[in-house]
Amino acid sequence: MKTEQAFSARDPRIAFFDRQADTWDAEQPQALIARLESLRRLLALRPGERLLEVGCGTGNITRWLQRQVSPGRVTAIDFSPRMLEKARRKGIDAEFVHLDICCESPEREVYDIILCFHSFPHFRDQRAALRNLAYALRPRGRMVVVHLAGSAQINAFHAGLGGAVADDRLPPPGQWDELLQQAGLCRDLFIDQDELFFLRAVRRTR
Repeated sequence: MKTEQAFSARDPRIAFFDRQADTWDAEQPQALIARLESLRRLLALRPGERLLEVGCGTGNITRWLQRQVSPGRVTAIDFSPRMLEKARRKGIDAEFVHLDICCESPEREVYDIILCFHSFPHFRDQRAALRNLAYALRPRGRMVVVHLAGSAQINAFHAGLGGAVADDRLPPPGQWDELLQQAGLCRDLFIDQDELFFLRAVRRTR
């Protein structure tokens, strides 16, 4: 654990996203919300659920998520202290936690659904992240990975940005089943098209 924590402290992605925090909201959060509204059926968020938002950034969609699961609760995590600082200032009725999912586990078997929105490629150790996510899911709980573009576009975008995120990728379609199975998850839905990447996996009962 100490070795992994030390590696986390040196992860250049953290400083990269800290630098982006002040301008992150220029992405027009209302446009993101409109797209999420169109995905309500796929997301299938239910009142009363406990939801973990992984890579919440400045909380652009956190308030919307809280409204979907109320009276349930949202816990929003990020490895960027500066992003979390901005999110907390918005007065959103959610718990914001500084946590690196690649080396830290949330509470065990707490969450009904875990959402990785625009975040999965930035997990430097995707296998470890999936194990930690599965640990936090209740039996038959769902993990959802969402991007508002296909994997080819997402991977090309990060390569074009260069720097700390140049090599951040969504896994190719053929690798997902193996990654999920190693974590105790089973793929339930997979969509990869030009304007949407959507993966849903369910935690197997032990």
